[in-house]
Order: sequence, then structure tokens, then C-alpha cells
Amino acid sequence: MSSTVIEVENISKLYRLGEVTTGTLSHDLNRWWHKIRGKDDPYAQVGQTNDRTRKSTSEYVWALKDINFTVQQGEVLGIIGRNGAGKSTLLKLLSRVTSPTQGSIKIRGRFASLLEVGTGFHPELTGRENVYLNGAILGMTRREISSKLDEIVDFSGCAAYLDTPVKRYSSGMKVRLAFAVAAHLRSEILIVDEVLAVGDIEFQKKCMGKMGEATRDGRTVLFVSHNMQAISTLTTRCLLMRKGTCFFEGSTQEAIAAYLENEVSSGNEYVSPEPKDCVAQIVRAKVETSEPSGTHVHGQPLKIHFEVETKEPLQNASFSFQITDNLHQPIVHAWIFDSDRPLMRTAGRHKITCTLPNPRLYLGNYFINTYIADSRSKSLIENIESACSFRVEMHNHHREWPWQENTCKYLEDWQWD
Repeated sequence: MSSTVIEVENISKLYRLGEVTTGTLSHDLNRWWHKIRGKDDPYAQVGQTNDRTRKSTSEYVWALKDINFTVQQGEVLGIIGRNGAGKSTLLKLLSRVTSPTQGSIKIRGRFASLLEVGTGFHPELTGRENVYLNGAILGMTRREISSKLDEIVDFSGCAAYLDTPVKRYSSGMKVRLAFAVAAHLRSEILIVDEVLAVGDIEFQKKCMGKMGEATRDGRTVLFVSHNMQAISTLTTRCLLMRKGTCFFEGSTQEAIAAYLENEVSSGNEYVSPEPKDCVAQIVRAKVETSEPSGTHVHGQPLKIHFEVETKEPLQNASFSFQITDNLHQPIVHAWIFDSDRPLMRTAGRHKITCTLPNPRLYLGNYFINTYIADSRSKSLIENIESACSFRVEMHNHHREWPWQENTCKYLEDWQWD
């Protein structure tokens, strides 16, 4: 029978903008005077919602506000949301890097945290010495750490640099060793932030396998990532954070659907909000769907229109776009070079249209990524992720859940004789 290992009750975190400390001496004295009289923090009442897109009108902001959830032993909980939604702040509170302004957190068991590159490592110590240091912090004896050392070194792939000071490691090597230590040393709870994105593909696959193995051994994992494929594969339940609050809590597939619908989807047309400091800029993108509502019927031709503004002539330009699925996996990739037809050989606005006569897209939501590059130097001039979106349906059949692993990505017609 599973037991609760993490209980989070009404936690909130208040920060003062532009200040490293808690504030001025007068603010500290005012807070102390309210506290000894049993009253609430006077500045907590005026804190703004955590919205990074708007200029603040208050000195204080709620990085987190009234968060409640529990985690069972052996569960893998995903935490997703936009940048600045409060995900990393929540993990710092759980890891006791900082304390909540309000509320309480109860954790039963040892935990290992991997919140940023080189977490818990002393730069002047060697990789070997840092392994022993981290093990000692977790309460392990030297003999226990030594018994795991070979496994840690083998997993990290840093054997050649084990006796080199960590300050000379690359960011990828630091992540490799830090994750190897957190995953192999004895802890009941593993807290992992987006740092795995620093590692290469081979190491990311090893990490995913190790976290899956950890859950099978009864360890609890809290996992923050913007990689929806990793979230979908590894977790069974998710928290969707939005502006410092828990916007949704439920199954992984429902959380991903809510995230894509409320945070990512931008409609079937994109218009650049302002000029950019680059020689070529995508100012407009629009998906011409078979239905006015932005819904596309499976099997019908699909047109995508683009407009590019150039400040100077480009002789070697290339333009491309991707159609990606709910998990940001590329499904269609189309490109055109200046050698195929003149694209941006004059300054001004240029229109580009691509038609897919019979796109093999399964039912669901799709997003358009756009790219402008110099084909000779291979340098990227501009790209926009998830510029616009559309939905594919078939004969009014609605699919309300995103793809899962090993789900067929194409829907074809067939006939049996």
C-alpha cells in the first residue's frame, strides 16, 4: 500500500523585486512588529500575481500562491508550465533551499536534488571528492559511498576526469556527474529540474531509464521539464503551473492537453508584435485550413502562408518550417532555397506559400515552427517556435487527448478484398 511522502499545504512564496535581501531595515522591523503581535505580514497583502509579461506596479510579487498537493511513495510527478510559472521556485522550497512565506511542507525520507548545473558541488574539489561530499550530506558512510563509486563513475562517463577539480568541467560533465550521484546514492526522493536538457541525447536516454528504474525500486521522483515527450513517457500525474498557482492537477495526458490549449496554442495566425534587430524577420504566418474555425479536415489540402520582411538583400537565403505534434515532435519538415527560386534578393516584404496536397496528419493539435537561415554559412537568422497552430479532425470526430507513446501518427484509408 502506498504512503504519502510529500505533503504541501497552502504554501506561498513572496519576493521583493529588485532586492537581494528581504528589504530595508524599516520593512524588517515592521514585519517583526506584526509577527510578535500574531498578525500577518503587512507586505504580503500587497504582493502582485507572478506575471513576468507585465511591468510590476508593486515592490512585491507572489512567486507561488496557495499551492496544495500530495505525492505518494514510488510516484513520478511531473511539473510543467511556461517559463516563470513558479516550477523552479516550488522545487527550491521542497529542497529546503529557501523557506515558504506561508504554509507548510512535510517530507518523509531522504531526498536528493538536482536543480541546476553543478548543484551541491564544490568547484575546488575533484569529482571524486564531490561524490564523497554529497554522500556524506545524504548521511551515508564512507564505506557505503565507496561501494557505489564504480557505478557512479561508469554511469557518468567521466572516469578520465574524476580526479580533476569540478571547476574545469564543462556544463554537460557537471550534469552527468551530478545526476549519477543523485541517482545512485541512497535517497527515497529524487527532485530533478530541467538541467537534463544540458546533456547530450545518449545521456538523456540513460537518465530517463534510470529514473524509470528508480520508481520501480519504490523511489519517488519529482520531474520538471519542457520536453512533453519525456513528461508523457515518464510520469503518470502532473501539476500544471501558471503565474505562481497550480492551474491544473491530474493525469499526465490531461495536463499536457490543458498546457497546450491554455499556454501554447496561439491560433492559426501569427503576426509579429514589433520589429526585431535582424536582417530578415517573419512578420506573418497563417494556416489556411479547410474550416473557418481553424480546424482542418483530414485528407484535405493544407496551405501555409508566410510573409518575411528583409532590411537588405539576401543572396543565399533559405526558408523552412516544421509541423510538430502535441509533444513537439516534428512530423513534417519543408524547406526552400534561394537556388530553387528567388526568395529575398531585394529588401522589403516577401510572400511565401507552401501547399501540402494530402498531408498525412492524424487527429489532434499541431504547431508551426518557422526558420530563416543563410544556406551558405549555415547560420540561423530567425526562428519562431509554435508560431501558429491548427487542429485536424475527420468527419466531425473529435479527439480530446494527446498522443501517447507508440500511438499511430498517421490515419490512412484502406480497403479489404
